[in-house]
Amino acid sequence: MPAEIPCTDFSRFVLDAIKSSSNTGERVKKLDQSILRAAFSLASSFLVTDTSTNSDPHVGCDTWFVGLNHLVDLLVALHAREELELETVNAASRACSECWTVAGTWRGLEECREGVRKVGAKLKKLLDENGFTYRGEHVYSPLAPARPPPRLPAVILTETPAAEA
Repeated sequence: MPAEIPCTDFSRFVLDAIKSSSNTGERVKKLDQSILRAAFSLASSFLVTDTSTNSDPHVGCDTWFVGLNHLVDLLVALHAREELELETVNAASRACSECWTVAGTWRGLEECREGVRKVGAKLKKLLDENGFTYRGEHVYSPLAPARPPPRLPAVILTETPAAEA
């Protein structure tokens, strides 16, 4: 009989990732946000694995939500310290969007959308008043109004010599 596949646990993964990033022996003054971005990029995958490898999908939904919530709580703290990077906000927004889609697409994961709603509300409080920018910079959002394309630099047209026949 094959060995049982161990359950995944996003909350444990998040805590281990943060802990390993600060194993320098001295107090970390600034968190490496690339680790947070990597964890956010895995959130939708962990949503599927936490709920499908656990004998009780509700427990899997809980471990996934706790992990995502820990990540967003770190963003709130970084924002309060004025250290939060735009790329990290974008990663969090993209993760929420992906998790929302997965939770609505996979049968039995609909209840996880409530978790996405909760962390999304926390993220939204960090955004500027318009809800689509962070400190004046556009944030990833599938609901953002269409932005005009970036302005192209003015090009000076010069006459080209006529082609000789």
